[in-house]
Formats: sequence, structure tokens, C-alpha cells
Amino acid sequence: MGKIIGGIEGGATHSNIILLDSSGTVLASAPGPGTNHHLTGLPECQRRIADMVNAAKLKAKMGFHQPLDALGLSLSGCEQEDTNQEVVKGLQESYPNLSKSYAVGSDTEGSVATTSNCGGITCIAGTGSNTLLINPDGTRVQCGGWGNLLGDEGSAWKIAHRSIKYCFDDLDNFIEPPFPTEAVWGAVKEHFKIQTQPEILDYFYANFDKAFIASLCKRIAELANKGDKLAQFVFEEAGMHLARSIAAVLSKAAPELLEREGGVHILCVGSVWLSWDLLKPGFVTWLRKHTDVRTMSLMRLTKSMAFGACYLAADKAGLEIKRDYGQNYNVFYKYERKSAFSD
Repeated sequence: MGKIIGGIEGGATHSNIILLDSSGTVLASAPGPGTNHHLTGLPECQRRIADMVNAAKLKAKMGFHQPLDALGLSLSGCEQEDTNQEVVKGLQESYPNLSKSYAVGSDTEGSVATTSNCGGITCIAGTGSNTLLINPDGTRVQCGGWGNLLGDEGSAWKIAHRSIKYCFDDLDNFIEPPFPTEAVWGAVKEHFKIQTQPEILDYFYANFDKAFIASLCKRIAELANKGDKLAQFVFEEAGMHLARSIAAVLSKAAPELLEREGGVHILCVGSVWLSWDLLKPGFVTWLRKHTDVRTMSLMRLTKSMAFGACYLAADKAGLEIKRDYGQNYNVFYKYERKSAFSD
């Protein structure tokens, strides 16, 4: 058997792994739970990584004693190099036969690597949010990625939180909401199986579960699609926040990234982007009013960012692997400043 390279796409809620050979053929894949070490702790994160690798090895008919030639980890929460090295050290010590080589980075890095080896911009809006620019020379600029207490604007968490907060402020007669809260409050009560405000506190404090709270976003999207004005407003806010985070990094982008065919390419990752029709009014309005961007192409991955993790692992280990970036994404929206409100 030739060289085998693994790549893990790791989120706060769920993860997945693929194994590739040097021709780029997928040998095996396997799902797994969340691997954000800030939420799980390093030992549990490492155990989950090892379990996924071994599950994939089993499917590829490899022995557990046979290490991968390289393993790329593109994980939510892996923004700091010191911590990334701790992840690797723990894997090497506790699971010595897992892989010969490792490359560790954030999920945003894995996203960029899935579409290009010359840098790019990715905006993640899933359970949490993060926007990262990687220039061709390797310099990086980040906006967000600071978690639910310090950031996550435009994410499912923030959409859920904003929805709940509008309801609470209205019920407390503290701040008048921009639109009636009855439908959204009904969705909140149904989601958390509560009837009164105090009943929700356990979910936010004693038994905090970010992923479960964020999953309220799906119900808010359903309300918005049915015409509820408050739900639509919350998604418009999210669209503005995502546009703002992209604009924040664009000022440091290399000319090569700004002058691509189709304008600036933005890779949009995460479940919130699936509600683009709801995000679009706020996104386009903010972009048009506050930037001079002429053209922008929003792209969506057609393959898992685990492919990008494999590419990063191969590059670090000096291994050849066939890759066709054009097969890994498609463009779902092209922004033209002159026609921003006519499409």
C-alpha cells in the first residue's frame, strides 16, 4: 500500500475524517463528535481524534499498529500554535501508532487549503463564527473566532442568543423589540421545553450546552421563511455581521486576492450560510453602504474541508498528493456593486 494521508474536519458539534492515497482517491471516511479542545479538554479531544483515525483505518483495512504517513487536523479552536503543539504531543505520547507526521491548524485554515495553495479568505458561520485571511506570502489576518462570550457574530449561536434576548427584553419591558416577539418566543419555549423565563437559565449556566442553544437557529430560520418579521430581522443582522467581518480582513488582503476573476473570492463555510436568502438583505446592504468592493464571489465547498487538512498534512510532510481545487467548490452568489439590489 502506498502513502496514506488523513485529514480531519473538526467542529464544535461534529467532525469527520477522510483517508487519501497519493492519487487523491478517498480510501475511507468516518464521522465523529466535536473536537474543539476548548469545549472538550485536550485529553478528550485527543481521544476522539484517535478513535476517528482508528475507525477510518479499519474501513481502509489497515492495522491499528500501522501509522498514517501524515495526518492533518483542521479543528475549531486550534488558532494558537502553542496549543496546537500540545495536541500533537499528546497524540504522539498516548497514541504512538496513529501517524508519522502531523499538521494542525484551525478549521478556517483547512477551508482555505481546500480551495487553494496560494491563500484566500474564508468566513465560517456554523455553531460559532470566524473569518480568516491568508495571503499568498503566508501572512494572516483574523476577525472573530473568540467564542460565544467575546464574539461569534453571524453564527447560529448569536442568532439564537439574539432571538432569545429580544424576547427577554420585551417580556421584561426593558427594550421594545423591532418587531413582535410572540412567534419567536413560542419557538424558544418549544425548543427548550419551557413555559417561563427562569426555566431557561439552567441551559445557559449550570448545564451550558452551546451546540444545543445554537440549534435553536434552525427554528428561527423556519419562522423567517414563513414570514415572521423578527426572525427575518435577526438573520438580516447576522448578514450584516458576516459582511462586516469580511470587510475587516479585506483591508489587509494582497492584490492577487483582490484581483481574481469574479472579484474577491470568499469561501463560506457552516450551516448558517445555507440560509443565504435570509442573510442576503443585510449582507448586501452593509457591503454596499460601507465598502467600495466592486465584485465578490461567494463560494461553497462541494467537498469536506478534511481534503484541505490532507493537503496541509502532505505539504508539511513533503508528500505528493494529486489535487484538483476546482472540483472542491462552486460559486453560489456573485455580488456586483452596480446591481446589488437588482438581482
